[in-house]
Amino acid sequence: MIPISVNGKAQKLDVEEEMPLLWALRDELKLMGTKYGCGIAQCGACTVHVDGEPVRSCITPCGSVAGKKVLTIEGLSKPGLHKVQKAWIEHAVPQCGYCQAGMMMAAVALLKKHPNPTDAQIDEAMTNLCRCGTYARVRKAIHSVAAGGKPAAQKA
Repeated sequence: MIPISVNGKAQKLDVEEEMPLLWALRDELKLMGTKYGCGIAQCGACTVHVDGEPVRSCITPCGSVAGKKVLTIEGLSKPGLHKVQKAWIEHAVPQCGYCQAGMMMAAVALLKKHPNPTDAQIDEAMTNLCRCGTYARVRKAIHSVAAGGKPAAQKA
């Protein structure tokens, strides 16, 4: 049994330690918001937070999160929507929407670290892939949530 906290609720996973966290979340805990994309940590569709840091759950073994706090898109904000989710809607970020849960989780982690990120900081942090190409809208949505709602001054 692997003890973890998922979205603020204590859980005990009866899975092999090597099982990717993604599959435990989806198959064992029935949390379907975190998506499978590539399986090799390249696309970011599976991004969740572990102890506040964004991780790619498709390659994160369950054993490595024992005793830690996991946050998925389902637990991002209760009740209602998180400010990043609201910005995604306001700026019509999603097209197909498949990658968006992972994108939002990465954006929340970025804004926690850099409350008013520059475009360069956004580009560095937002490594998630979007086959619909909504990157410009992602940037606008992040800036709208950031302190002051405007891009930070770019460093020369």
